[in-house]
Amino acid sequence: MKRFVFACFGSLGDLHPYLAVGKALQARGHHAALCTTDRYRAAVEAEGLAWAPLRPSEAQMIGTQGELKAVMRRLFDPLRGPEYMVRELLMPHIRAQHADIAAACERADLLVTHPLALTGPLVCAQRGLPWVSSVLSPMSMLSTLDPPLIASVPFGRALRRLGVWPYRGFMQLAAWMAFRWEAPLHALRAELGLPRAEHPALFHGQFSPHLNLALFPRWLAQPAADWPARSLLAGFARYDGAPPSAELCARLDAYLDAGEPPLVFALGSSVALIAGQFWQEAIAAAQALGRRALLVTGEPWSTPLPPGIAAFEYLPYSRLFPRAAAVIHQAGIGTLAQALAAGRPQLIVPAAFDQPDNARRAQALGVARTLPIRKATAARLAHELAALLADAPLAARARQLAARHAGEDGAAVAAEALIAAC
Repeated sequence: MKRFVFACFGSLGDLHPYLAVGKALQARGHHAALCTTDRYRAAVEAEGLAWAPLRPSEAQMIGTQGELKAVMRRLFDPLRGPEYMVRELLMPHIRAQHADIAAACERADLLVTHPLALTGPLVCAQRGLPWVSSVLSPMSMLSTLDPPLIASVPFGRALRRLGVWPYRGFMQLAAWMAFRWEAPLHALRAELGLPRAEHPALFHGQFSPHLNLALFPRWLAQPAADWPARSLLAGFARYDGAPPSAELCARLDAYLDAGEPPLVFALGSSVALIAGQFWQEAIAAAQALGRRALLVTGEPWSTPLPPGIAAFEYLPYSRLFPRAAAVIHQAGIGTLAQALAAGRPQLIVPAAFDQPDNARRAQALGVARTLPIRKATAARLAHELAALLADAPLAARARQLAARHAGEDGAAVAAEALIAAC
């Protein structure tokens, strides 16, 4: 039996693929532990996997902000969000993160790192421990040949049209800025007696020389010549939570069976916390179209809803999305994976980070339309949804894509690759 440790930081969309791979390893007779924030301890242990802490804790993240929503609002600022994440959320706790990963790896045979588990490579260098890096979405590959759409610098793809070298210059400038943000991490490397980093940890420094596991499929992003060496596209490792209670299933089925398939609005675990007026705009758009709608709000809904509109704090997407007339979502990679598997038309309302690029790729597949969430008024939602629902070829492509890839199991492929890497 081999012992695997996954170090990850982020939202449920970051956690869930590692839970899926951990369960696949466990089914093959191995031990898997997730080193992640205390917010997810119950979710990890509910699946029978081991949990280990990874700081910052939820209380440390909130700090003086007062509540998690305030942290999310700063994090999803389209211009300053990435800097806030690195300089204020991660770097003040970088030594604690190193200590936590080191403790979790005490008896490990292999460490798998998320892009924000910045000290994982340091622990492996100290101990000679095998290390596999992983990415969840194509944006993290940082390709100059297939440049991502980055929310904080939307002009980047336009710059790429001038040629590879201008775009590489732009990316080098971004890497220089990230290197400055990571000053506490570089100081820690020096204290540990490790060589100076050649690349920012947030850029090419995140990739392992042994194996880089891409937890998305080839049909979402074709490998480019400048991808990291030894990259393996495993496919989506889909997971969307523990089975719902019988009471929740009964409530959901009663609503779904009461009328035509609804428009399903779901914003994942992070964007839902800062959705603000979006839910009201969604309700108004559904009413304007004369459609039923179901909202997955991420928190309890306390105000009365119009007839035909329902709100649930949480629902497993794999159970809900296949019964939707259309899925309106933010294009977090986990949500996108479930929407693609459901084979339903999609209206994507991306907010930040990898979401605009994921949305762009879904649109290129011919199964989605996009509308930035900041422009998602009732009128524009209604307009986009009317066009989406009238597009029979798009709906057919969505069904065909889902059917073509129904047998893919990224978690199983990833588990086998990790076992081979030990």
